[in-house]
Amino acid sequence: MTQTADSGGRPTGGAAAEPSTLLEARGLTRRFGGLVACRDVDLRIPSGGIVSIIGPNGAGKTTFFNVVAGIIDPSGGTVEFRGRTLISRPRRTWLEPVFWVLPAAIVLLVEYLLGTFSGDEESISLGAIAVIAVLAATLLTAIIRPRWYSRFIDRFGVLRSARPNDVVAAGIGRTFQNIRLFQNMTALENVLVGMHLKLRSNLGDHLISSRRQRADEEAATRRASELLALVGLQGIENELAKNLPYGDQRRLELARALANDPVLLLLDEPTAGMNPNETAEMTALIGRLRSDLGVSVLLIEHDMRVVMGISDRILVLDHGEQIAEGSPDEVRRDQRVIEAYLGTGAS
Repeated sequence: MTQTADSGGRPTGGAAAEPSTLLEARGLTRRFGGLVACRDVDLRIPSGGIVSIIGPNGAGKTTFFNVVAGIIDPSGGTVEFRGRTLISRPRRTWLEPVFWVLPAAIVLLVEYLLGTFSGDEESISLGAIAVIAVLAATLLTAIIRPRWYSRFIDRFGVLRSARPNDVVAAGIGRTFQNIRLFQNMTALENVLVGMHLKLRSNLGDHLISSRRQRADEEAATRRASELLALVGLQGIENELAKNLPYGDQRRLELARALANDPVLLLLDEPTAGMNPNETAEMTALIGRLRSDLGVSVLLIEHDMRVVMGISDRILVLDHGEQIAEGSPDEVRRDQRVIEAYLGTGAS
C-alpha cells in the first residue's frame, strides 16, 4: 500500500516499518560554571522524522543545539548519530599525543641502532631530516584527521568530541537563529561555500585548472542553482546576500545548509521575523524537504502554529530541564507545559 503525506510531510496512510533511529541524545548536560543550561536531556530523532524543541526564553534550547552541532562540548551525556558516538566528553585524549611522536621515536630508535648518529655529518643530517619529516607528516595527519586515523585512535578508546566540521562531514546541516550569511558574496557563492566537503579537486587541480577541477566546479554550480530553485530563490544567483529581503536570506541560509547533502537539518527558529505568508511558505518548504528529499529535521521554534502543524514529536525544556516529550496533542495537554508558558496558576 502506498503512503500519502500531509502538508507537513508526515505519512498519513499505508503500512510502514518503524523508522530507525538517526540521532539519539542520552543524558546530555551542559554546565557553565554554576549554571546548568541543560540537564540530563534525552532525545531521539527517527529517520525521516521532524522533532521540535520548545520552551520559554532561557530554557536551554540553543545550548542543546550548540552541543549537538559540536560548537561546545557537553559536560555529560552522549549524542549518537547513525549508530556511532559523535558527541561526548573527551575520553583518554592524553593518549593521542603519544601517537603523534611515536613514529618519529621509532625512526630515531632505528637510526640509533643502525649507528646513523655515530657516522659522518652528512649521515647525521639525513637522519635528523628523516625524523623531522616523519614527525611533520604525523602532525599533519592529526590535523587533517582522515577516516583511517579516526578509526585507528578509536581502537584505543580515544574519543574526541566532534567539532563543527566533523558534524557537517557526518551528515548534519544547520541554520542559525541570527542569519549568518556571507553578506558580500552572491547567493550562488554562499551555497557553493557549503559544498566544500563534497568537492574532489585539490590545490594542485586548482593551480593548473585541471579537467577534474573544471568538472567539479560545473557540477557544483548546477547543484547550487538547483538548491536555490528548491527553496524558491531561482533567478537570484548573482544577487549579493545583503541585498536580499529578510525572508529570502532565511531561504538562502537553508539552501546553504542543504549544500552538503545532509540527512539531518538543525533549524534554529527558521521563521523568526517572518510575516504570516512567509511563515506558511517556510513551513511548507520544511515539509517538502522531508517528503521529497528524506531529510530529518530538528527544529527550534517559538511559533506554536508551526510546531504543532509540522512536528512528529516535541521536546519541551524549561530552565534546562526536560519537562515533557511526546506528540503535539500530548504536549498541548501537559500541565507542566501549560505552567511553564503561562505560570503556575494557569488552568
